[in-house]
Amino acid sequence: MRAPSSPLFDQSALADRAQRLVAAARKAGADAADAVAVRGMSLSIEVRDGAVEESERAEGDDLGLRVLVGHRQAVVSTNDLSSDGSKALAERAVAMARAAPEDKFAGLAEVDQLARDFPDLDLLDADMPAVAQMESMARTAEQAGLAVKGVTKSGGASASAGIGGMVLVTSHGFRGAYLASRHGISMTAIAGEGTGMERDYDFSSALHLSDLESPEKIGRTAGERAVERLNPRKVSTRKVPVVFDPRVAGSLVSHLASAANGAAIARQTSFLMEKMGEKLFGDGISIIDDPLRKRGQRSRPFDGEGIGARRLALVENGFLRSWLLDCATARELDLATTGHAHRGVSSAPSPGPTNLHLEPGRQTPEELISDIADGFYVTDLIGMGVNMVTGDYSRGASGFWIENGRRTYAVSEVTIAGHLLDMFRSLTPANDLKFRYGVNAPTVRLEGLTVAGQ
Repeated sequence: MRAPSSPLFDQSALADRAQRLVAAARKAGADAADAVAVRGMSLSIEVRDGAVEESERAEGDDLGLRVLVGHRQAVVSTNDLSSDGSKALAERAVAMARAAPEDKFAGLAEVDQLARDFPDLDLLDADMPAVAQMESMARTAEQAGLAVKGVTKSGGASASAGIGGMVLVTSHGFRGAYLASRHGISMTAIAGEGTGMERDYDFSSALHLSDLESPEKIGRTAGERAVERLNPRKVSTRKVPVVFDPRVAGSLVSHLASAANGAAIARQTSFLMEKMGEKLFGDGISIIDDPLRKRGQRSRPFDGEGIGARRLALVENGFLRSWLLDCATARELDLATTGHAHRGVSSAPSPGPTNLHLEPGRQTPEELISDIADGFYVTDLIGMGVNMVTGDYSRGASGFWIENGRRTYAVSEVTIAGHLLDMFRSLTPANDLKFRYGVNAPTVRLEGLTVAGQ
């Protein structure tokens, strides 16, 4: 166990190094600069058939410097913290920026936009589990999966823990830092024999160890899911209602966020380009990005440019209300940033979501499918057949056929196809929203998709 006083949790030296980089960049001739320092530590244990198959640990800090000379910018990075080479790194970055093409939208955030207060989002669990504890968790998950009747093999179980965080320092006075922990447990179970074998999985991920689902539940659920998939049937091609299980329903929210990304709008590569303010979904449908959710998987007090985090409705009561914007894309679109800049040490900021979710509806999942005489319940999606320019949707899928309002037999090797705008308009959410991932959605029902089978 590590005490909270461990050097792992002290980012002051990283912040000081970033501060020196920024000062060196200004001295080397940069008009503006910012520096990012990223800290990471991860530990994972994988077991199979009761034995440890793999154990990995990684730990390190990385630094990135962005400099601006007029509207020309360059980014350099390093993971060598053994000596303070701030002067040489800054001079190299400034030389690169002077040779770079102009980008009239590049620049730091406006001073009055910068975060002044950093809310406590309870992101850090300072007590990292010992290796023996993680090994025990993985073994327990595997044993629970193998105990399910019909499970014949283990595909492996794992436990993981880590720390990640960032420091941001800018030449116009911003200095901020945050750290988050992460814990995980997973198990893959195999059911059946020979060519009739099927596999499935379950996992849990949380910032705090106490929020993880139990290893017993993870293993048992993986085993039960694998057994349910045995003896899948083919179905003939037809148009039917399609229901997405929560573990795949979030993909629809991700597609909306990708199309509403300011970079895609600026490049004119989104099927939502002309849709701002239009009603895309039914009444009562809202899609929220909330970086301030306590213990959220992607929560953060500020974005990659120092803008204070805030809750944002991408879709409100069915209407598209906002793009996801960083400062550069906001300038290009003549809008204000939404505080959604993401940042790595080797790249300039770019917009992206944080904690995304589709607000739940009123019906239970059982009520949602109760009137479906013939339909498809999707538990897994395969491939990336989504065209974000046109909105055309086509993905491989497996799951269960719905007959007379109930899930019946397993189905595999089918394709579901439609258009995202039609899918959004027909979407009905159930009331079973749980915050398990970075993108969350309840069970959702879509009307009139084509299920292509044999």
